[in-house]
Amino acid sequence: MRRGHLITWLSLLTVLIQSPDLCAQERVLLRLDRSEVTFLSEAPLEHITASNTNCTGLVDPAARTFAVQVPISGFEGFNSPMQREHFNENYMESSDWPAATFAGRIIEGVDLTQPGTYSVRAKGTLKIHGIEQERVVPCTVVVAPEGVRVTAAFDVAVADHGIRIPRIVQQKIAAVIKVKVDVLFKNDKGK
Repeated sequence: MRRGHLITWLSLLTVLIQSPDLCAQERVLLRLDRSEVTFLSEAPLEHITASNTNCTGLVDPAARTFAVQVPISGFEGFNSPMQREHFNENYMESSDWPAATFAGRIIEGVDLTQPGTYSVRAKGTLKIHGIEQERVVPCTVVVAPEGVRVTAAFDVAVADHGIRIPRIVQQKIAAVIKVKVDVLFKNDKGK
């Protein structure tokens, strides 16, 4: 594991560990079991979409904390193989910043062990392209026997994360990217 990758994971896990009720009882963590993160760039001359199903993450239901990591090079789709290559090498620079992360806490005091559907806000640090931004992301959480499903849709301005779009392709790449998330967390007990 690369040093930068290890540091990212250690910082994400720190969010989960630093909780006031750490000693209260045995921790039950939910591990990301299934994921799909999709982005859409809608520019005047071109629409680009790609998805990633290789995400990792944890949720601590008692503390309502979470940490999710999305490997940048795991996005597939695009309109051509060359477009994917340019995405990784020229814009996201995935060799320098291999993952995007979102770590934080669910604002609302919902009980993530009780079945139901909840509208919540996830407040945390979104790190893309090495630049951190504090974000509040509206989410729908469905707690069911098969696990905890989280869906969300939000926008990311590429300039907020230091991603430069050359003038020559500004009509082909949107300044604001639409992101959709659909993930399922399951109980990690016994693994």
